Amino acid sequence: MNSVWKQTRSFDATVRLLLVNQLTINLGFYMLMPYLAVHLSTTLALGAWAVGLVLGMRNLSQQGMFLIGGMLADRLGHRPLIVAGCALRTVGFAALAVVDSLPGLLAASAATGLAGALFNPAVRACLAAEAGERRVEAFALFNVHYQAGILLGPLVGLALTAVAFPLTCGVAAALFALLTLLQLRRLPARKGASGTPGATWREQAGTVLRNRPFWLFAAAMTGSYVLSFQIYLALPLETTRLVGDGAYGAAATSALFVVSGLVALTGQLRITAWCRRTWTSHRCLVAGLTLMAAAFLPPALAANAAPAPGSWSAALAMVPLLVCAGLLAVATAVLYPFEMDTIVALSGGRWVATHYGLYNTVCGVGITAGNLATGAVLDAGRDAGAAALPWLVLALLGAGCATAVAALSRRGNLGVPAEAAAVRA
Repeated sequence: MNSVWKQTRSFDATVRLLLVNQLTINLGFYMLMPYLAVHLSTTLALGAWAVGLVLGMRNLSQQGMFLIGGMLADRLGHRPLIVAGCALRTVGFAALAVVDSLPGLLAASAATGLAGALFNPAVRACLAAEAGERRVEAFALFNVHYQAGILLGPLVGLALTAVAFPLTCGVAAALFALLTLLQLRRLPARKGASGTPGATWREQAGTVLRNRPFWLFAAAMTGSYVLSFQIYLALPLETTRLVGDGAYGAAATSALFVVSGLVALTGQLRITAWCRRTWTSHRCLVAGLTLMAAAFLPPALAANAAPAPGSWSAALAMVPLLVCAGLLAVATAVLYPFEMDTIVALSGGRWVATHYGLYNTVCGVGITAGNLATGAVLDAGRDAGAAALPWLVLALLGAGCATAVAALSRRGNLGVPAEAAAVRA
């Protein structure tokens, strides 16, 4: 961790603030959200449909508003959107501590989602602008802080929720309140990424929507988000099948997340530095996607295992799943900095936050559709006695993404868009 601290200090105060900002955002979010469903179904005695509606409202409001958040950040500046997002999430989390009616819960959930749509594109665009030529290095550090929040959040939340869930909500809201004040005091009030002066909303949206290379890249990369999300879907389901759903199952599922988080915390900077020395940015993207595809081969090879839950053989059967989680984390570490940098390049420096917002929306829709398809294939594979089928399908998806990105690179579609280049010239 000394290298993380040293490299973080090598950036200016604004970049350091954005890194701390993301760590705290994830800490506050993940200390609360993993336990919200249990609170809704047990303490508030809501039906399963109502729990799904409340959780779905957060996702819908966030994914549906990412583009608007990005457009606002480019017009009003990054700081107002980051501050507004943190303030709104403060309100949303505080409301979750006290409301018990379904309409109130839906409003609080929508507020937390909208908050993410406001600050998410703005934070990334601000980091890209402030880091300048060191964007790849900055986004590598960003992922370290991002993963640290994911790793620490559930642990803090578990301790707080053991006392009372409203306490967890209160602490999370307090963290976001402190972040709001910190951004107000310390974040420079600069304008967003450069666009066309005097451009209308329609012209702004049209510039991004007509950016064909960006759309092709987003489509090619969407599969990677479906694959990385399997640490929340396919891997836990397979863990439950092998180990059971009791204390052993919970511990085994937690191990997946610990492995993933530790890889990012300890390996991200080394992986990024090695990749930059060895390959071009586009080769790094292809290598990361290829590795992501390969991550699903160990579970495919062990898919027919049927150990007794809780036995030593069940513990051994977990090894391929842990290997898969580790490889997915390594692949993400390879991909993320160069992926974020490529989006800036494809934007041509114009409406960067808008591009990030639209990219998040495209990938969010892809995750939803991909999860539905993955669930169907998992069920179909088990019913047909072809347990390896879902894992092979996921591996093929990764291989298809790698092939698509490689083709885009060969055709020169991962550089600065021609429209943006003409304007800048």
